[in-house]
Amino acid sequence: MSERNKNPRIIGVIPARYASTRLPGKMLADINGQPMVVWVAQGAAKSGVFDRLLIATDHEKIAEVVRAAGYEAVMTDSALSSGTARVAEVAKNIEGDVFINVQGDDPLVDTDGLKTLSAAFDNPEVKMATLAFPLHKRDEDNPNAVKVVLDSKANALYFSRSLIPYPRSKDGFAPLKHIGVYAYRRDILLRLVELAPCDIEINESLEQLRALYYGIPIKVLFATQETLSVDTFDDLERVRAFIGRRN
Repeated sequence: MSERNKNPRIIGVIPARYASTRLPGKMLADINGQPMVVWVAQGAAKSGVFDRLLIATDHEKIAEVVRAAGYEAVMTDSALSSGTARVAEVAKNIEGDVFINVQGDDPLVDTDGLKTLSAAFDNPEVKMATLAFPLHKRDEDNPNAVKVVLDSKANALYFSRSLIPYPRSKDGFAPLKHIGVYAYRRDILLRLVELAPCDIEINESLEQLRALYYGIPIKVLFATQETLSVDTFDDLERVRAFIGRRN
């Protein structure tokens, strides 16, 4: 048996819902000749951490595109309320110890960050984990750039769309941007989606706050690069330009 197989079995899931309020059909948006969801799948696969990688979608066209690119697609209910719920739906039917939710609208996948996340689960005390990166000043007032503050053990204290902590004194102030990729042990994931939504989660529109509200610790590790989620057409143009320059 290889050393890799002695470690927790890691399953990567890319939620790829077709509908989007601000950018409908964005998973299929063309980025330099290739659909966005395929860029995400390629980046996730490149990390080499997954024993199995799946795209969880509610739309046959997305499934067709990812299968044509050589990746595995599974159909999930379009009524599911979040990416976490879509990953949990997959986890109910797939064997695995740890499930990593790779955001389908983040084509600049941090492959080294995925390696860091998966390695964290060699420690049995880690139940859920995510990534963070130093917040750029331009994003301090950007509600789409979610901020996170940590405790002394690098667990999340709180996530917010507002700047936290409030910089009353700027001495040593180094806010962190949350990178929205999540990893869960299977039992924690399945428990999380059964818990009722809480007020802070609803108010901030941040599903990870449900875990904190119910006492599930979230280990925060540091990403090696800043990623860019595609929420608007302007975001899409920025990603196209970045990938064009990189290529």
